[in-house]
Amino acid sequence: MTDPATNPWLAMALNNAWANATLYTTVSKLTEEAFVADRPGFFPSLCRTLNHIYEVDLYYVDALEAGGLGRSVYQRDDIETAGDLARAQSDVDMRFATFCREIAPKRLAEQRVTERTAGATHETVAALILHLVQHQVHHRGQAHVQLSDVGIEPPQLDDFYLEFGRVPSAQAYWPAT
Repeated sequence: MTDPATNPWLAMALNNAWANATLYTTVSKLTEEAFVADRPGFFPSLCRTLNHIYEVDLYYVDALEAGGLGRSVYQRDDIETAGDLARAQSDVDMRFATFCREIAPKRLAEQRVTERTAGATHETVAALILHLVQHQVHHRGQAHVQLSDVGIEPPQLDDFYLEFGRVPSAQAYWPAT
């Protein structure tokens, strides 16, 4: 099911990729100092918030792909420039979309192992996809607050699914029908 109009898993993954790219277009306007500066929110800076999104995506996409990296993905240094982080995020977003592109109902029920501090846990592919998307939405909202703190208007990130008002930048991810 390669059409996002008939594959909601792919539609969510493509929306996710578009929303991240749109957010990074705005973030790219910041100076390096503003990107790493202390901001209000759960994470102390835009840099840390966006690195958290990226590393959690690495974790869950690896779990979906049954890659076996587990929590080792967190053993990394933050990427401290917005451009480098945007490229890394785009790569993992496209891995996620590729995974969702050909997903079949049988695969959605498959179990994947996720490592937790209490040990290995099994989750369905469907639950992991939904969690990954929700996680992204949650933390992009925090990035919005942090952009407002910088004095930059956060981008509109909900103009993707509906044909009415679909922004031109979404066309690269989901062409109009």
